Amino acid sequence: MAYAKRWLFESPASCDFAAQSGWGWFGLVPRRLVAALVEALELTWLRGPEAEGALTRARRIAAGLHARLAVGGGRAALQARLEAHSHTVFLLVSHRSLESEAPIAALRRAGARFVPLIHDLIPLTHPEYSRSRQVARHAARVATTAALADGIIVNSSFTASTLLPQLARYGRAVPPLAVAPLGVDLPPTPPALLPPEPYFVCLGTIEPRKNHLLLLHVWREMADRARALPGTPPPPKLLVLGRRGWENENVVDLLERCDMLRGIVQEVGTPPDAEVSRLVANATALLFPSFVEGYGLPVAEALSLGTPVICSDTAPLREVGGTVPEFLDPLDGPAWIERIEAFATPDSAARAAQCARLRHWSRPQWAEHFEQVDALLDQVIGLPRPAAAPLPLPSREPSLA
Repeated sequence: MAYAKRWLFESPASCDFAAQSGWGWFGLVPRRLVAALVEALELTWLRGPEAEGALTRARRIAAGLHARLAVGGGRAALQARLEAHSHTVFLLVSHRSLESEAPIAALRRAGARFVPLIHDLIPLTHPEYSRSRQVARHAARVATTAALADGIIVNSSFTASTLLPQLARYGRAVPPLAVAPLGVDLPPTPPALLPPEPYFVCLGTIEPRKNHLLLLHVWREMADRARALPGTPPPPKLLVLGRRGWENENVVDLLERCDMLRGIVQEVGTPPDAEVSRLVANATALLFPSFVEGYGLPVAEALSLGTPVICSDTAPLREVGGTVPEFLDPLDGPAWIERIEAFATPDSAARAAQCARLRHWSRPQWAEHFEQVDALLDQVIGLPRPAAAPLPLPSREPSLA
């Protein structure tokens, strides 16, 4: 979204938008339709069901683009663009189209330099936290990057450190690389409410890597202790924000069937972005016990909203949070209980100390991200242009992707 919005503000002479058909080839798509799709999607994400008609509009636009591409629409325009401009870069910021090398190789043979954005290497470095089919897919994405990339964008130094050994396996010299942390877009200022009682939030897809299981056992332990010891205050509320993912049966069983958690742990699901921001902004703290991340966007978002963070002590989260969050071992349940209870007390000194540190933390800015990207693109444009060859004619055989 940030990339689409940034380049929609650029001159049409400097940027075109391409999409991939179900058959594998790429074609240019009308700029006005891209702008309409971005507007409808952004409204849907921000306001959810209140954005009446926005999701329907987005689906209608997407379906029209899909039909256009299916018959080869936009391919001639793409060929003309590549022939007319000798400094073209194909910028791909999703992992999705990296899985198949051939369509990108065709663009490169036609004269485009190629720059992907790599978000993480988790399926390869931690396959136990990924769906099995994603491991092979991600290996194919790295192979495409190693074979074809003229430059690479990564979202963190940690991602760079895990990508470089993977690329080294292919024996090709590593192309220019830009470490460009993702920016945080703040929604309209959420109301600074004073909730009637303290509550914590965790934000992310419910999957094993995010370690919801630790938090639910922590809350069960606090609830059991409060019940067993008269005079012990009940635990604070926990709001679980995020959709249900995969291989999460133990977590779902606790959410649905554990009597100890009823009334104190609430699965909120996926409310609109504005509501998520309001809930995070007014929380006692964000809890993020993830085992591994490429970047850690929820940590950056919470800190940007002025909300303290208790998170795993891992390299990418330290890169994002600096010295501000409370960093804990993601397996140390007693330590999490101690910190959560310390933050939940009235006039918490621990929370006040983090809020004081937070005043010196700087929110990641998209402007700074794109400064790094622009510098990389300038460097890539200075490289020798790939030998130009016409794009192959459309085939009616679907791609393996």
